[in-house]
Amino acid sequence: MSFRNLLLAYSGEAAFAASLAHSIKLAQHYDAWLTVIMRNGRSFFDRFGAGLSAALRDQLRRAEKSDTLTAIAQFETAVRAAGLADRARFIPPEELCDILPSELARHYDLVITGFQSDLVGEEHHVVSPDLIALRSGRPVLIVPENYSAPVLADHVLVAWDGKRAAARALGDAMGIIEGKRKVTLLTVGGRAPQTPIDGGILRHLERHGIAADHLHRSAKGRSIAAVIEDAADEVGAKLIVMGAYEHSKFSQDLFGGVTHEVLKTTRVPVFMSH
Repeated sequence: MSFRNLLLAYSGEAAFAASLAHSIKLAQHYDAWLTVIMRNGRSFFDRFGAGLSAALRDQLRRAEKSDTLTAIAQFETAVRAAGLADRARFIPPEELCDILPSELARHYDLVITGFQSDLVGEEHHVVSPDLIALRSGRPVLIVPENYSAPVLADHVLVAWDGKRAAARALGDAMGIIEGKRKVTLLTVGGRAPQTPIDGGILRHLERHGIAADHLHRSAKGRSIAAVIEDAADEVGAKLIVMGAYEHSKFSQDLFGGVTHEVLKTTRVPVFMSH
């Protein structure tokens, strides 16, 4: 898959610098166009402002406008310095209106988001990468807060459980994986899986010119998310590829899950699909 049309979904001022910088690296690498959006659906005031006084609404609107202008200035400075001004666009909230990131994402090859802000006052900016992947049919790349790397990852860790979501994520990520210096395929469980009669996923990668190493780890009382992140640290991988939500979205919200935990605690970018 060729990533020629990228969408960066703003996820809170604290994380915007890291996700913007990484998006620019991707746009340069793939000679792509970059679009940035800011807001998760309807405005904060449309949803929660009915009970506020006129003075407080005006004050909050001014603060939101200031946040928007700051983000636009940061965006314009960064893309101009990178030589991407003619291939980059920031769509402000007043143009986005009620359009959800997951709806707009269907018009792009890849969606990039940052760490999900928990700061009071940024709730109306926060995007949910898991929901974007679930509802849009597009892959999503999550960049951790304060993440910085001089170049894009040349070592990728693929979290593989043989299920549909993992297969979809790997297929969507082939444009990133092909040509990498190293790929590690991670399986987690009590015993290492046997090689299927057709050679399995390692044979598939080999036929794409990818010589992947297989790493198997037992959870041993740890969460699968912790095993994935520790394995990435162990082998020096700077990108994790994984599927999202093999169980229902309701059960993930209620009980948590691998996807949710990895997104909250990851130390390197995560590429995921549903």
